[in-house]
Amino acid sequence: MRSIKDYTEALRAAGITVIKEAAGSEEIASVTYNSKAVVPGTLFICKGAHFKEQYLAEAVSKGAVCYISEKEYAVDCDSIIVDDIRAAMPVVAETFYGRLSEQLKMIGITGTKGKSTTTYFVRQILDDWMEAAGGKRSAVCSGINNYDGVIDEESHLTTPEIMELYWHMRNALDSGISHLTMEVSSQALKYGRVEGINYEVACFLNIGTDHISAIEHPDYEDYFHSKLLIFRQCKKACINLDCDGQDEMLEAAKNSPEIITFSQKNADANVYAYDIVSNEGRVSFRAKIKDINGYEDMDEELKLATFGTINIENAIAALAIAAACGVPFEYIRSGLAKAVAPGRMEVFRSADDKKIVLVDYAHNKLSYKALFESIAGEFPSRKLVIIFGTPGGKAFARREELGSLAGEYCVKSYITEEDCGEEDCRSICEEIATHVASAGGEYEIILDRVEAIRKAIAEADENVIVIAAGKGRETRQKRGIEYIDTPSDVEVAVAALAE
Repeated sequence: MRSIKDYTEALRAAGITVIKEAAGSEEIASVTYNSKAVVPGTLFICKGAHFKEQYLAEAVSKGAVCYISEKEYAVDCDSIIVDDIRAAMPVVAETFYGRLSEQLKMIGITGTKGKSTTTYFVRQILDDWMEAAGGKRSAVCSGINNYDGVIDEESHLTTPEIMELYWHMRNALDSGISHLTMEVSSQALKYGRVEGINYEVACFLNIGTDHISAIEHPDYEDYFHSKLLIFRQCKKACINLDCDGQDEMLEAAKNSPEIITFSQKNADANVYAYDIVSNEGRVSFRAKIKDINGYEDMDEELKLATFGTINIENAIAALAIAAACGVPFEYIRSGLAKAVAPGRMEVFRSADDKKIVLVDYAHNKLSYKALFESIAGEFPSRKLVIIFGTPGGKAFARREELGSLAGEYCVKSYITEEDCGEEDCRSICEEIATHVASAGGEYEIILDRVEAIRKAIAEADENVIVIAAGKGRETRQKRGIEYIDTPSDVEVAVAALAE
């Protein structure tokens, strides 16, 4: 265990301004910002917009011996005061846990759309490889769930806070796991939530205009720059040559020891997909692979278990990542043939095969457009109906972007709750509705998401496909500052189709 003084010294060594040193020298048994998780000997972290002094009081009552904060509080407890608690947290985590990313092979995936699906494609490939070698199932931290060999839980952040991330890494290592694949959000990169993590492979999938708001990124440049930071902390970089900003990505990754490119348009890429075939959503394609160690001049057919040509980009990204990790090609083939991301492009049918419901986590402009175009191309005789909403307190541009796209592509939109948080749900829905209507679409506002899905399915016939977008297999809604248990879109859709 390390002492309070060790943490102060580590903070100073990292360039953090320490305004006030702790007086004591006790050894630290635990670090956390969750007052419910405090044990005797804890170093308690005071952080976050919703932090309340009562949390610190509770931590002290449970045995915290010191707290770290940007300000002092009137409590009977030693303290370390710093100028930037966000910058201090990765240093505290590394001081407590050690440099875990040097022991665990970390894979980081960023981009505006496709992070979750690509994460699960990579995970399945790694799991097939590990199973054949007698190893353990790989770990994952995603916007869908977190698994580390000990914990298997639904997540509510794309990227965990740094303390949770180190906790998952420690659990994975203790469980004998060799690889951890994770989604890396722009917020995590901008605010240092993954600072100090060294990635074996970092992948940049694509870039759009999501997450531009006063509380996230003030403009596109800040959003894009934040994502590019991932290349400062990786050994190998995988880059999509088909997306906007590819030149900036290649420039940002130039110091990486190895750069692997992938594309559906550029045959000069290291991984090039062509001869793409889809039969009502079942997809196959050929991949040419060159100039990657161990994969020189290959040309192979691959099949996907996942619905839609929309997933080709995710598949070749996963192929590039796996190749960078040295996975034998046979496990890339088998992994992609069975990989399914929970809640991503999941298709359900009624017993008479007339009603089709597609559940997907699509939640931004890029993913909506790709989803609509993919379905329209593969089911040209069917019209689209959608159930969706947008979150409160962030990504405000989605209300216009998603509303306009739904109005353009769908014959009807059922506008409903989607993590409204501290905003009024009806107000959000009404704002979306104006953009649906402006694009010429029909809509109905139903605040109860379960009721909205049930009604959309009940009113559907064999001429439409019903899309439940945004929540996938999530079983919680954010209302106020709490997460309330709710049925997932998949559960509701399956039950409604059975009726």
